[in-house]
Amino acid sequence: MKYLFVLPLCLLAAPLAAQSTTPADLVAQYSAEAGTEASADRGRDLFLATHTGGKPDTPSCTTCHSPDPKAMGQARTGKPIDPLAPSANSERFTDLKFVEKWFGRNCNSVFGRDCTAAEKADVVAWLSSL
Repeated sequence: MKYLFVLPLCLLAAPLAAQSTTPADLVAQYSAEAGTEASADRGRDLFLATHTGGKPDTPSCTTCHSPDPKAMGQARTGKPIDPLAPSANSERFTDLKFVEKWFGRNCNSVFGRDCTAAEKADVVAWLSSL
């Protein structure tokens, strides 16, 4: 009888588990969502540019992540940020929920809006190319 309660609890916990993915899978998913092919060049330009729509203290992705995505970054709070490039950090872009969480926060901070699927595809394509 006690096993009847275990199965429903396991089924409830399943959606909370990390959704494993790869950088290539993300590029494909975001590109399909956007209806356009990803461009590493556009991703680089977006990442390195200074923007005006978001918070004044985060005008660029490089504000926290550094201009070199293979290097450590630093949050405004002083907390270190692991490198963004998958070649320097094999954990990057392997958990869909985590990726979406941080795109949500960072895009709103830098751009003052959510990133488009095309922008996400471009940035992940560029970071994956490094």
